[in-house]
Amino acid sequence: MSSPEDRCRLVLIMPEQAGEDGGREALAAALRGGDVASVILPQYGLSDADFQKRASVLVPLVQDAGAAALIAGDSRVAGRVKADGLHIQGNAADLAEAMERHSPKLIVGGGGATERHTALEMGEHRPDYIFFGKLDGDIKPEAHPKNLALGEWWAAMIEIPCIVMGGTALESALAVAESGAEFVALREAVFGAGQGPASAVAEVNAILDEKAPRFAD
Repeated sequence: MSSPEDRCRLVLIMPEQAGEDGGREALAAALRGGDVASVILPQYGLSDADFQKRASVLVPLVQDAGAAALIAGDSRVAGRVKADGLHIQGNAADLAEAMERHSPKLIVGGGGATERHTALEMGEHRPDYIFFGKLDGDIKPEAHPKNLALGEWWAAMIEIPCIVMGGTALESALAVAESGAEFVALREAVFGAGQGPASAVAEVNAILDEKAPRFAD
């Protein structure tokens, strides 16, 4: 699998409802579609036991495809299913605790940065990435303007990579790329797509290959 390191790359967010197989077929199809940097698996409303059961099926799929599997939920589940990392949805203190306990053994990234001050507080703990937006925040075709603005500000100032949540349209990935963000996160645009997850991932990568700005060395 090619890894276009010189442009914005795709991060997948697993949806809450993904069929009786817990999303296995949909995720496998998406990963066949082209380059995916990582997959974030949110816990949503699942119990730890049910979440662990789902993650134990999905995490190996992600890793076999050469992507990083990140757990957004109970850190014990991440350890039990041998995930690559943790997505922390709390505040700077939660992120600091997770960094102390799990980094550098695991990738640790921070979500919940809704404005500049919070983002900078989180950045002080040197996470592996900062996430702008909500994991289920793709409610419109386009990425939220506030998240795009935060991503553009962060990418211009800070070396820590950022992920910006896109919208429900595949084309929203380009606006994220143009902000300078290293990664665009998509959920419904891929898993709710009429053409299927594989075609959606292929199309996103084609858009980014053709039109996304390249990072300077």
